[in-house]
Amino acid sequence: MLKRVIFLVFLLPCLLFSQHTIKGTFTNAKDYKYALLYKILPLSTSYIGNAEINADGTFLLNLDESVSAGMYKIVYAIPKEEYNFDIIYNAKEDIEFTFDAETGINYQESIENKLVTGYTSSMSMISQSIGNFFRQQSKDTSALMAIFKTQRETQKSFEEAAKGTIALEFIKANEPYIPETAEDVETYIINLETHFFDHVDFNNITLQSSDFLVERMYNYVLGMGKDTPDISANYKKNIDDFCLAMNNAPLTIKSSLLLQLWQSMADSDFESVANYIADNYLIDVAKALNDQVLIDGLVQFKNTSKESKAPDFYLDAPKNQKKLSDLNGSEYYVLVFWSSNCSHCLNEIPQLEAFKQTLNKNELKIVAIGLEDDDKNWAVKIKEFPNFIHVLGLGKWDNEIGNRYDIKATPTYFVLDKNKRIVAKPKDIEALKSFFN
Repeated sequence: MLKRVIFLVFLLPCLLFSQHTIKGTFTNAKDYKYALLYKILPLSTSYIGNAEINADGTFLLNLDESVSAGMYKIVYAIPKEEYNFDIIYNAKEDIEFTFDAETGINYQESIENKLVTGYTSSMSMISQSIGNFFRQQSKDTSALMAIFKTQRETQKSFEEAAKGTIALEFIKANEPYIPETAEDVETYIINLETHFFDHVDFNNITLQSSDFLVERMYNYVLGMGKDTPDISANYKKNIDDFCLAMNNAPLTIKSSLLLQLWQSMADSDFESVANYIADNYLIDVAKALNDQVLIDGLVQFKNTSKESKAPDFYLDAPKNQKKLSDLNGSEYYVLVFWSSNCSHCLNEIPQLEAFKQTLNKNELKIVAIGLEDDDKNWAVKIKEFPNFIHVLGLGKWDNEIGNRYDIKATPTYFVLDKNKRIVAKPKDIEALKSFFN
């Protein structure tokens, strides 16, 4: 009896702390060191645990009973925003998969995840068949209707198979537009766009706790009508459609999705589209959420976007008699934010000085704003660049001028036209030269 009690004492922790496992194999193991597991909630993630990736690419994560069913994310490299993928854990089964950076993920164990990947693969093949039919300009409508029939039956069979699973939420939300009668390609494409979000419930917690809504948003905004000549106008039209589709979504979800889309447009140099998102949707959402920090950031970005009037500032502090807007007599102006202690600046600023000498006298004026802790180094260094208009920005990263222009690094360049409107934001000295050349 005593032996049995001792056995149970040692066994119980094993039962409690090793309920299920996640086993994985990375085909390019040398590139990765650890696999980290996070539980995903609609607006946050919580760390669960990690496991070392062995030399053969394998790892093992033990999940205790405190790890509840839901959506999880495996992060396998840095930056974690890029090197990750979602998995479903139902707290009833082990998960085993192989991951390849080129071909993606393949599950050996886990009914839930196999259902999603199987559904995605099946629907992708059917979509290829539809595409091939239209590309071949076939007139055999019976063949087309047969493909649509297969698509409808596949959707129904996967929904039946996924009853009672988390996977069902994704299968239902992914249901495509399926015509009841034969359609020409133009009509079919229009209907695909019109019904793209028909089965997407933006209030669904499972969808909110995954990459699904973000991917759906990008697929529509970036993918629909992409052959249109005016790509910015097409993006704006698609954004209107997307915002209408998620009209009843919670404000927090709207804010999260639109902010990601805004950031994507800003990073891709579609500043007019980013500002369109802010002006027409995101600022209103931020106001409703009382998110003043977001509002200020969006306004600041717009104020320093291309085509905006450059934020004004005094050139001669502490006298404060002459402003940037008072300058005249030049076709272009370059604002360069730099620092006398910045190695990149000390490499590029002399090149900027030399480049100016190659241009006509009235073609370019340079205003150099030195972001400094004090004026000692700066006062000596500016003597090497007598053709610049020098402005001292004390406080370095907490300087009024630098803050107005949202300066995060030095050197940073802005090109203004003669009316002081921002016309370019070169990434470096070579990009600046290319603008003028």
